[in-house]
Amino acid sequence: MTEKARIIDALGEPTLLLPALLGEALGASDRIKYYLSLLQAARTSALHPQQPAAPLMAERCAAGIDDERLDTLPARAERDHDGQIHIPDAGILCDHIVRDLDALLAPIRSAGAEAAVALSARAAALRSQPWCESCDTFDAGQFSHLTSADRDAGDSVHLLVLDAHKELNRLQTRIASEDIDGAAAYDIRPADRALIAAFMRGVNASRPLKLDHPGLGTTATRSGGRLVLQNDIGTTDAHVLVVHVENRRVTLTYTDVHLQRLLFFQSLFAHWAVSWEDTRSRRDRGMEDGLYHVSVGTFSANNDAGLGDYLSFLGSRLVFLIDWNRARKRLRLLLPKKETLDLLHWAADENVGHMAWLRSGGEQLVFDAVAFAARTPPTFGARLDDMLDPGKAVGFMQSVLRACTRGFLERRPDEVVRDEIRAELATCFRSARQQIIDIVAEHAAFSIEIATGIRDCLPDLTGPDAAARIAANAARARQWEQRADERLNQARELRQQQGEWDDFYHDLVARADDITDELEEAAFHLTLFPPEAPSAELLECFATLAGLAVSGAQEFLKAVETARGLRRGGPREDIQDFLAAIHQILVAERQSDDTHRRFKQCLVATPGEFRSHYPWAEFARNLETACDALLHAALQLRDHIMLTVTRD
Repeated sequence: MTEKARIIDALGEPTLLLPALLGEALGASDRIKYYLSLLQAARTSALHPQQPAAPLMAERCAAGIDDERLDTLPARAERDHDGQIHIPDAGILCDHIVRDLDALLAPIRSAGAEAAVALSARAAALRSQPWCESCDTFDAGQFSHLTSADRDAGDSVHLLVLDAHKELNRLQTRIASEDIDGAAAYDIRPADRALIAAFMRGVNASRPLKLDHPGLGTTATRSGGRLVLQNDIGTTDAHVLVVHVENRRVTLTYTDVHLQRLLFFQSLFAHWAVSWEDTRSRRDRGMEDGLYHVSVGTFSANNDAGLGDYLSFLGSRLVFLIDWNRARKRLRLLLPKKETLDLLHWAADENVGHMAWLRSGGEQLVFDAVAFAARTPPTFGARLDDMLDPGKAVGFMQSVLRACTRGFLERRPDEVVRDEIRAELATCFRSARQQIIDIVAEHAAFSIEIATGIRDCLPDLTGPDAAARIAANAARARQWEQRADERLNQARELRQQQGEWDDFYHDLVARADDITDELEEAAFHLTLFPPEAPSAELLECFATLAGLAVSGAQEFLKAVETARGLRRGGPREDIQDFLAAIHQILVAERQSDDTHRRFKQCLVATPGEFRSHYPWAEFARNLETACDALLHAALQLRDHIMLTVTRD
C-alpha cells in the first residue's frame, strides 16, 4: 500500500480507498508480469548461454521499475551441475512478486467482489510452497509454479495474475461511472454534481500554476449519507485532502508530513469562518521521518451559493501546496523566515504561485540578477535583505514570482523573463541610491541653515537683543548639527544593507559632516564674542566668510540635486549645471582663503587681550575650514560623477 492509500485508509474512508487501491493494483500487475518475463528470460539464457539474452529494458521502464541492474540479470543466470537454474537476487524478485500480489488483490477484497475469496485462497496456496531455494536457485517445478500458462498443469502465479486482472477490469467499469470536470465520480446523487463542479471549478482555475507537475487528482463518491471528495494534491509524501459535505456543512481533513505547510494551509482560510481542531500527529514507519500530521477544519455555509463559493475556494488553494516546502527552503536563501512565509502567502492570495519560479532556476535566477544589477557577485551567504531594505527585498521577490508565472503561462522566452527581473532589481538598486542621495541633500540643507543663521547674526552684534539672538542661533545650530549626525547614521545603516556597491555616498555624507561640525562650532564661538564690537575691517572679514559659507553650501546642495538625475546620454545642460556649481564652490573656497589671510593681518594689528581675540580667531577659522570641507566634498562628488555615473 502506498503512502496515499495508507493515509486514506487511516482516515477511515474505504470508499475513497478503492480507487487508490485500484490504481496501485494496475501498477502491481504490470510489475509482476515484468518480473515473470525476467525470470523466464534468465532461465532461457542459463539453458542456452550461446544465445543473446532477450532485452527487457523497455518492459522494465513501462512497468515503472527504475533498477537498471535488472537489465543484465538474464545474462548472469547459470545452470549448475544438478540442472537447477541460479539467478542472482532471485529471492528478492520473489519478495517483490509477493508484495505486488497483495497490492493486486487489495481492491478486489476492499470492493467485496465475489471472486475475492477464491483469488485470496489461490494466492495463499501458491505462497505455501517455496518459489526458490535460499541460494537463489530454481528447479523445473518451481519455475512452473511461477510462470506456467497451462491450467491443466496446475495453478501458477501467472494464471492468478491473469484472472485477477480480469476482475480489476470489471471493477474499473463499475466504479468509473462519471467524470465531472476532471473528477472521477461514482455512486453519487444528482444534487452532488453541482457541489463537485464547484470544487473542480477552483481546482481547474489554479491548475495551470502547477505547470506539468503531476497531482490534483480528484475522486468523488458518497459514504454514509455524505458527499466525499478526495484530492491527492501531489504525488509524494502523505499529502491528501478528504472533504465531507453534508447539509451545507463542510469538514475537511488534511494530512501532511510537513507541519509548517499544514499551518500555511490553515492560514489561507483566514477570511473564511473555518473552525480548526487541534492538529494531531501520527506515527507510521512507511512515512517520511515516520510521522505525519492531521488537521480537521469545519465550515458551515448560510446558503447554497456560499457553500459553492467555499468549495471552489478550497479547491483553488491546493495547487499552492505542491512543492511548497522546497520553495520555502530555497526562498530562505534570499529572505528571513517571516518574510519567506509572508511571500508564499502573498503568492497564493494573488494566484501567482511559486512553481514557475522554481522551474526558472529559483534562487540562482535572483543571484544572477544581483550580480548583473550590482555589477559584482553577491557575497557568499548574503541575502536580499542584506543588500536592500527588507520591504524592497520582499517587493522585488513578489515581482520575480509574478514575472516567472506570467512567463510560463504566456510562453514567453526565458531571456525576456530574465531581463525583466534584472531590470526590476536594477530599479531597486537605483531607488536605494536615490534614498542615500536624499540623505546627502538633507545633510547639505542643514549646513545651509546653520551658515545662514550665522550670517544673519553679524550685522548687529551690539544691539540690545544681540546676545539673546546669538545664543538662540547657537542652540538651533546645535540641534541642526545633531540632526545632520542622524543622517550620517542613516547612511551607515544603508551601507550595511546595500553592501560595498554604494560606499561612495556613505563616504560623501561622512565628509560633508565636517561642514556642519565646523559651522556649528562657528555658531558657538560667536556666543563668546566680547561686548565690544570688532573693528569694521574684522567685521567685514566675518561677513565675507559667512557669506561664502552660505553660497558654498547652497551650491553644494545644487550639485547634489543635479547629480541625482545625471546619466550617460542625458541632457547636456544638466552636466553643465553640475560643473558650474562645483566651479562656484571652488571660487568660494579660494576667496575664503584670501579673506582669512586678510582677517589674520587685521587681527594682528588690532590691540586687545587674548581672550577677546580668541573667539574671533576661532570663528574665522571655523568658517574658512567649512569652505575647505565644502570644496573637498564637491570635488569628491565631481570625480564620482565623471568617473562612474556618466560612463554607465
